[in-house]
Amino acid sequence: MGSYSISDAVKALRPILDRAPPGAVRGEWTATTEQAGVSTQSGGYTNAAGGYLDADVEVQDRAIRRVVDTLEASPPHRFNTVTVRWTRSPLPLLRGRVTVEAIFDPDIVPRGPDDPAYAAAAAARRAFWNAHGQVADAVAAQRGDANVHHQTRWFGPHRRILAVSTPAGPTLVTDGLSTPWAGIPDRENGVGCELVLALGAEALAVGQQEDWARALIGIGDQVADGCDVARDVETAGAILFCDLTEAFAPLRRILLSRDDRQIPGLPFGPAAVIRVTPIAEAEIDGLDESDAWAAEAARRALAARGQRVSAGGAA
Repeated sequence: MGSYSISDAVKALRPILDRAPPGAVRGEWTATTEQAGVSTQSGGYTNAAGGYLDADVEVQDRAIRRVVDTLEASPPHRFNTVTVRWTRSPLPLLRGRVTVEAIFDPDIVPRGPDDPAYAAAAAARRAFWNAHGQVADAVAAQRGDANVHHQTRWFGPHRRILAVSTPAGPTLVTDGLSTPWAGIPDRENGVGCELVLALGAEALAVGQQEDWARALIGIGDQVADGCDVARDVETAGAILFCDLTEAFAPLRRILLSRDDRQIPGLPFGPAAVIRVTPIAEAEIDGLDESDAWAAEAARRALAARGQRVSAGGAA
């Protein structure tokens, strides 16, 4: 298409924005171009006191989006955010003042498939676990089902399990819950935690390492779906989280509990380590499960195993 300028955008919007609701003296809208498949638009008219007016401005909203799309399609514009401002004329019958500002805001650019933050997160986790044992070269399990934005079900590119040999015995850990999410700009390490499962004799009596690795991916899926799990575990000390299949009987329930270690060196700060403990249904029979996450029952079950954790404090 031909060149479409900011001046063209102002001319197109002025007569539409001048159809403001009664009491409107200003208007401001911010719209973004499509970022990882999603575009946003917000704003509206305000009165003299600065309050937003509750009015039907669908026509104006559509016009602003049309202008943004037209500017984006017209070379040589390079931007991802457009701010439109309207000011009512102080004189009757005169048109209001309209400005259109198009800028490139790097802070809203989503991480692409090859962002270096992913490799940095993976390296930090491997270094952490190697400091506590020896990480096997090959992953114990993984799911390579990333979409075009490099998002797996854990929302980043990594959805896998590492095997770690520790002085206490074989251990499995999730590797990817704390990877920054792909396709968004947020400066966060995923859901801010990783899970650790010690494979003691009890666990290995009902399943092999590969069975537990697959189960741990499933537990990780549920943690990824509930992004406040790390916060809830930190607050409660321990929670009764989910069930295991009949294949792991009698260990049919999963407890998550505070570990007090943190993984340093991640792109956006440290991530929590959360212990995974499979237990039998009999271990919580008769315990009160009425509070959030059945936290009291979870703490009592762990205490019976010699693992004491407290709500809101260190273990």
